[in-house]
Amino acid sequence: MITNSASETILVGEKLAKTLKPGDMIALSGDLGSGKTTFTKGIGKGLSIKDSKRINSPTFVLIKEYNGKIPLYHLDLYRLDDLKEIENLAIEEYIYGTGVTVIEWAEKMKHLLPKKYILVRFKIKGDNKREVAIEDFRD
Repeated sequence: MITNSASETILVGEKLAKTLKPGDMIALSGDLGSGKTTFTKGIGKGLSIKDSKRINSPTFVLIKEYNGKIPLYHLDLYRLDDLKEIENLAIEEYIYGTGVTVIEWAEKMKHLLPKKYILVRFKIKGDNKREVAIEDFRD
């Protein structure tokens, strides 16, 4: 699908959040600035995260946790290049935990992805225009 603004990208994330259950994992993939964090704000909104507009990229802290009707664990692997660094984050505790886990730059840990997850790919198509492709591997 194509979104034409940040608010449309947020809405797509919010709609996806309505289908999520504790333990679900969303793998986000796309270039820098393609909408991954904006989409995560929508997931937060859909999970009733208080002040979901304040969700921002955990690039430097790597992991942020938010409380809502289901906890949201937001990870950003942008700064990590070595699979060992990713493994040292104890990522399994999040992936197999009781919240919803969203991982930006998830392609960096493709060998660690669970069998059941949702893949969301982003492509920049213009200033505010994004192509958002969602594949659900939970079934």
